[in-house]
Amino acid sequence: MLERFADADVLVVDDNRANVALLTAILERAGLRNVRAYTDPREAVAGLAQRPDLALVDLHMPHLDGYAVLERIVERAAGSYLPALVLTADVSTEAMRRALATGAHDFVTKPFDATEVVLRVRNLLQTNALHKELRLHNRWLRSKVDEQRAYAEAERGERSQQEARIRRVLDERALTVLYQPVADVRTGRVVGVEALARFPGEFARTPDVWFAEADRVGLGVELQMLAIEEALAALNALPADVLLGVNLTPSVLLDRAHRLATVTEPVLERLVLELTEQVPVEDYDALNAAAEPLRKGGARLAVDDTGAGYAGLQHLVALSPDIVKLDLSLTRGVDRDPTRRALASALVRFGTDTGSGVLAEGVETAAELESLRELAVPWAQGYLIARPLPLDEVLRFCRGDDGRPPE
Repeated sequence: MLERFADADVLVVDDNRANVALLTAILERAGLRNVRAYTDPREAVAGLAQRPDLALVDLHMPHLDGYAVLERIVERAAGSYLPALVLTADVSTEAMRRALATGAHDFVTKPFDATEVVLRVRNLLQTNALHKELRLHNRWLRSKVDEQRAYAEAERGERSQQEARIRRVLDERALTVLYQPVADVRTGRVVGVEALARFPGEFARTPDVWFAEADRVGLGVELQMLAIEEALAALNALPADVLLGVNLTPSVLLDRAHRLATVTEPVLERLVLELTEQVPVEDYDALNAAAEPLRKGGARLAVDDTGAGYAGLQHLVALSPDIVKLDLSLTRGVDRDPTRRALASALVRFGTDTGSGVLAEGVETAAELESLRELAVPWAQGYLIARPLPLDEVLRFCRGDDGRPPE
């Protein structure tokens, strides 16, 4: 009956050797293998150093009575569950109450009934097993809480460091801008440049990391505005017929529309607002309302990364952009892949029907450029045209001093 608890450590304390022998025999026959029996309660108390799973304790013994042993058991339990089964011929109410108050959990009266002893032992061992499981579960929960607390603390520390880095970049205006030319596919003439933020020196990390961290600490809009303001400085030097494309997320239009209009008003007719998208647009009406004054002032709206991410057909229909930028995932291999070619052709047709221009990004081979020319894509951008360049180099490129754009 006790086989499932065969490895339980059970302590038997009774000054009567016959009782100890009888109890030991009853428990071992029922399936227990680890019964520790004591006739001297002082030795039993010392034996509590190895915490048992259950203690069977006689109440009336010399040197230390059962109540004293129960007190030691409670001390050993240290607030957890360590069951004690009292063995006694004293069935008085006072004895029972005192034993319960001292720490007893159940009683077996003398003379023993073997079945009753086994049943009560089984019940207490079962309860002890449940308590053990609960303790383990609680320990696991505490460890998880500790892990989460440590993770949250690390997150706060990392976030604090990230915020400090971003604020330093903002305070020191510690970014530079490179400009990647956009060419007319038919003539090779440079018609525009896209401004791309870079973080040099000790801040040298890829822009996507910087802007992601800035978003994470609530400074994404500020960092984008800094990049836009730095990029605008090039317009005075660029040829008057060359457009400037600046990247921004919908949050910049929604949160900084007035500031954006203020800093770009003198150059709106030469500005292309390239709307990048990391998350879905929740309110197109609000976005269009924020962009309307800029577009009325002459700025062009471009939908970036068309064919990737969230810049899908809904994006194009809802925003009615002036320029549709084909993502490099469509451009790459367009000369070899009928599916890419068909989709690029469909977007060119869409642009023709809606009055939107089409710009292919990521053009790297002459074959891709030729396919785009055949598809009547008007503009192209990519390493075949030119890599992102510092302002002085892009000015020479526009003049043709360092090699002409492809004819």
